[in-house]
Amino acid sequence: MNSPAVKDYLLGLQRRIVASLEKLDGNPFREERWDRPEGGGGISRVIEEGNLFERGGVNFSHVQGAALPPSASASRPELAGRAWEAMGVSLVLHPRNPYCPTVHMNVRFFLATKEGAEPAFWFGGGMDLTPYYGFAGDAEHFHRTCKRALDPFGAGRHTEFKAWCDRYFFLKHRNEPRGVGGVFFDDLNQPDFDSCFALTQSVGDHFIDAYAPIIEKRRDHVFGERERDFQAYRRGRYVEFNLVYDRGTLFGLQSGGRTEAILMSMPPVVKWRYDWKPEPGTPEAKLYSDFLVARDWV
Repeated sequence: MNSPAVKDYLLGLQRRIVASLEKLDGNPFREERWDRPEGGGGISRVIEEGNLFERGGVNFSHVQGAALPPSASASRPELAGRAWEAMGVSLVLHPRNPYCPTVHMNVRFFLATKEGAEPAFWFGGGMDLTPYYGFAGDAEHFHRTCKRALDPFGAGRHTEFKAWCDRYFFLKHRNEPRGVGGVFFDDLNQPDFDSCFALTQSVGDHFIDAYAPIIEKRRDHVFGERERDFQAYRRGRYVEFNLVYDRGTLFGLQSGGRTEAILMSMPPVVKWRYDWKPEPGTPEAKLYSDFLVARDWV
C-alpha cells in the first residue's frame, strides 16, 4: 500500500477545491499550517464573511498516534491499541444565502500497524447536501453526480453508499435526516488497496461538479429576514449532528486534533426554538414534507 501517494492526492485535492471555491466567492481562503504534538499536523484553509460563503473550510490533516482512539476502532475492536496514521481532506461550506445549501465532503485513509501483524488499512468518505429551501432539480443533480462517481466501481455501489448515507446522516433524537443525503462509505478495504484508492479519488474529484452548479444557480436568489431566520433554525440540526453523532468530529477530539480545525464545520449563526413547527403550506413546511424524507433522487 502506498500511503505517500494518498497524501499527494489529498494535498492536490485540497488545492484544486480551494481554487475553485475562491473563484466562486471572489475572496481568498485564509491558510494556516499546524502541528500536532503527538505526531503529524495539517493545513486549514478557511473563509469567513465572504461574498458567497458566510463560513467554510477545506482542511487537510495527516496525524499519527500510538493507539487508535475509540471512535476509530469501534467497528473493528481487534485493532484497538494499534499504532495508527490517518490522513484526509474534510470540508464544510455554509453559504450566506438561505437558498444555497450547506454541503459537506470528506475523503480519508487510515493505516493501523502492529509489530508482527499484517498492516490494516481502510478508506472512507462521501458527500452530502443540506438545503434549507429545497429544489428537486438541485437534489437530482447532486445525486446524479454522486452516482457518476461510483458507477465505474460496480452497479451496486451507488445504491449501497446512498443508503449508507441516509442511515448515517440521520438525527435519531429528532427522527429526521440532516438533509437530502448523497453518498457515504467507511471501512473500505476490499477488493484491494488500488481499487479502494481509485474509488475514493473519484468521490473527491466529483465534488465540485456536484456542488458548484447548484451554488451558481441559487446564489443571487432574493431572500429576506424570514429566510435567514429559518436557515439559522435549521443550522441547529447541523450542530446537533456534528456534536452528537459525527465520527469524524469525535475522532478529531479524541485524538487530540486541533480544535479550531475540527469545529470549523460549525455554522456561524444558529438559533434554537422550543417545539417550533412550520406553518402548513409554507416553503418551510415543504422542506420537511418533500425533502427531509427517504427518497431515491435518481
